[in-house]
Amino acid sequence: MNKVIFLKRKLLIIFCIFSLICFQSISYADDEIDELEVNDVNNIIEASAKLEEDLKINSRIAVAYDRETGLKIWGKDEDKKTAMASTTKIMTAIVVIENSNLDDVIEVSKKAAWTGGSKLGLKTGDKISVSDLLYGLMLRSGNDSAVALAEHVGGSVEGFAELMNQKAKELNLRCTHFVTPHGLDNPEHYTTAMELAKIADYALNNEIFAKIVKTKSTTVYINGNPKSINNTNELLGNFSGVYGVKTGFTNNAGRCLVTAVKNDKFNIITVVIQADTKKDRTNDSVKLINYIFNNYEKINIEEMVNEDFQNWLNINKSRIHINKAKNNEVSIEKSKQKNINIIFKKSDLTDINIQINAIFEYEAPVANKTKVGEIKIYIGEELLETIDIFFDNQINAKDFNDYINDCIKVITDII
Repeated sequence: MNKVIFLKRKLLIIFCIFSLICFQSISYADDEIDELEVNDVNNIIEASAKLEEDLKINSRIAVAYDRETGLKIWGKDEDKKTAMASTTKIMTAIVVIENSNLDDVIEVSKKAAWTGGSKLGLKTGDKISVSDLLYGLMLRSGNDSAVALAEHVGGSVEGFAELMNQKAKELNLRCTHFVTPHGLDNPEHYTTAMELAKIADYALNNEIFAKIVKTKSTTVYINGNPKSINNTNELLGNFSGVYGVKTGFTNNAGRCLVTAVKNDKFNIITVVIQADTKKDRTNDSVKLINYIFNNYEKINIEEMVNEDFQNWLNINKSRIHINKAKNNEVSIEKSKQKNINIIFKKSDLTDINIQINAIFEYEAPVANKTKVGEIKIYIGEELLETIDIFFDNQINAKDFNDYINDCIKVITDII
């Protein structure tokens, strides 16, 4: 009987250990190294090009972001808070680049070496440069690299998270919060697709970051020994115009892909989050890129606003009356426009609506730069921008002598 109980307990212990191992591998799983074969990616790209007229993607969260204007082109729950997996490392990399010397050599801690998930393969006591760790972070998606960098720059993972959140605040990201440098699931570690696109946009303006994420493969040196690594981004080198940025995967984030891509007309960032499979994230990214490239065009909205404003001025300038003004001659200008070029879906061009409203009666004196009215630019029912209209000259009130002269003029006209 005791042997039966002993065997049952032994089996239970083995089962618990096995379950724990499986749980750890699932929870800590990140970017898989056995990436999609090139032929598979090419097949997805070819097939997706035929499905672009009516965009439907499987990823639960997505956005296409225009780098020139900083505006959303297309979105699907793009403002919903979500886990972000290893796309976190975009922020990790830029914080490291801005706060460290890339030539510094780091000794890897036990904590960094034992970090779960995808790894560069660091061991406790290994020596490696910040520069090589950044390549290990962004190409190999090494969680061990992330912790080693965080400890070097921030003193600890917690200290580095403070730097990440400080940068998020500087970028005016209101729905983003970081806890770790690698992105393993944590309820307090989140962003949105839109804010993730803004992080990537900011990071890509840094030459060092841009160089790293467009690298397909490279060699890093651990303890002076070379190690070849490849980029986990399956679109890099396979889809024309792609020049970064980052893959990711955890249970809560699903399959993720942030892509920077440009052609002769557009320079955009696409983000897909919570895709069920790697094939889905690839397929959705390609479909989204093709959809934007083939169904949208860039319009110079400034030219349209200038034309409408000039027509309005020609008709309405003489209607503006300033009571008791010494001189009723007025100069009217508009403030500088933020959005010069914007991207529109070709079928939605008729949805551009420019409205101009103004006040026509004033009492002198009127100071220079006094607001007259507003130009409002709508895309459908969405307000894109408001531009102020103002007096571009000082308008003084009449004094006693002016009234005497007016009286004399009236009498002279009667005589």
